[in-house]
Amino acid sequence: MVNKVFMLIVVLLPMVSGALVPVIPFRSRKAMCVFIEICALVNSVLVFLLLRNPPTETLTVFRFTGNLSVTFRIDGMGSLFAGMAAFLWPLALLYSFEYMKHEQNEKSFFLFYVITYGITLGIALAENILTMYFFFEMLSMVTLPLIMHTRTREAILASRSYLYYMLGGAAFAFIGMIFILTYGTTSSFVMGGVLDPGKIGDKTNLLLFIYVLCFCGFSVKTAMFPFSSWLPKAGVAPTPVTALLHAVAVVNTGAFAAMRVTYFSFGTELLRGTWAQNVVMTLVIITIVYGCSRALKETHIKRRLAWSTVGNLSYILFGVVLMTPLGLAGGMAHMLFHSFMKICSFFCAGAVIYRTGRNYVHELNGFGWKMPKVFVCFTVAAFALMGVPGLCGFVSKWNLCKAAVASENPLAYAGVAALMISALLTAIYMLTIVVRAFFPGRDFDCETISDVRDPNWLMILPLVVFVIVMFCFGLHSGPVIRFLQGIS
Repeated sequence: MVNKVFMLIVVLLPMVSGALVPVIPFRSRKAMCVFIEICALVNSVLVFLLLRNPPTETLTVFRFTGNLSVTFRIDGMGSLFAGMAAFLWPLALLYSFEYMKHEQNEKSFFLFYVITYGITLGIALAENILTMYFFFEMLSMVTLPLIMHTRTREAILASRSYLYYMLGGAAFAFIGMIFILTYGTTSSFVMGGVLDPGKIGDKTNLLLFIYVLCFCGFSVKTAMFPFSSWLPKAGVAPTPVTALLHAVAVVNTGAFAAMRVTYFSFGTELLRGTWAQNVVMTLVIITIVYGCSRALKETHIKRRLAWSTVGNLSYILFGVVLMTPLGLAGGMAHMLFHSFMKICSFFCAGAVIYRTGRNYVHELNGFGWKMPKVFVCFTVAAFALMGVPGLCGFVSKWNLCKAAVASENPLAYAGVAALMISALLTAIYMLTIVVRAFFPGRDFDCETISDVRDPNWLMILPLVVFVIVMFCFGLHSGPVIRFLQGIS
């Protein structure tokens, strides 16, 4: 069994390492990159050691008063999220070293980029709602400079929009936290919920209303309708930032927090079959179709992928609001699989932008033959997002549909229809890019893109790893699904 102090170490090590980046007088850029990558790899190894032999005790770092404390613990759901972050972050850093080579303010970028890793782990290992909320808000603050990194007018406006949405969501989430602390038996996360029936009395409808507020507050980070516009705007940030925003750090923390408050704080016994469940499920179903519809209209490649994220994150929330064990397992499966599908898609788009400066779908004609490695990886990610059997996207969508049918909730059938419509729209907006890249048309002059070529191994290696993972999860998903069902 690993000592419980390591839970604090894995949270602090990236934060301290990131803070040292602008301070240490590195002899060269290569030395800085090696330092950052080693710190991330060491931290990821420590995380996996923790997950392999989790401590049975909690670790209280700071106690405010009564049961209000900053406390860490490893449980099944937290281990899933922590493992995702630990696997993806070192690969994302490799990609970033090449992408950021010609960017300004590089040290400040890596300062916040590495700190975000530690804060994400703080959310994953949070033992109670106060700890999760504390790191949840820290995440908003450290990702804000990353969105603003280029210092352009567009970046400043996007960061301002991001800040407004995050502050509004935080206010709603804070109200929910106060009610949980007031009407709950503990601030800790307990499967089944912590609300005390003796305290609730005739306040059931009030608590249902507060749940809707709290769910929407945390789901602002998932860009749930009508809080969606900030996410595509954030695409002005460098691609390594948008990839983590869309695949790990920000949007998944919103989904993770929604799971926690639904299953571990309010409890499904109070929520299932109520008007509150119907309200949040309706919002989620609308978001699934809305996000994919907006992606279909979008011509900017990163914004198209951003709207795709809006729809796909609501797949996760759909599993959450089914409020059944199967629904939770399906939601967690899509949270895991979507991370690999979307980070691969964004990194492919970023490689195109980095090598050619092209940002729009209509500019990608013939690129598949000039950048074969990038566009083969993008094609695999596109098929996975569509839900083609043999890839991980099919597995999570199948489990979500099974959970929806098994829930016997009439509104859940509308969710299944939304998933099918979304799959069709996803096929259209993703395959449009693939077809343009590989089949530019008989009249296309290849000489116009003669200077286009694949990037170096720092960008290609993460893409290949993601593709392998998508196939592995798609062809051998049984152990993962059983693990997730065990958690739920």
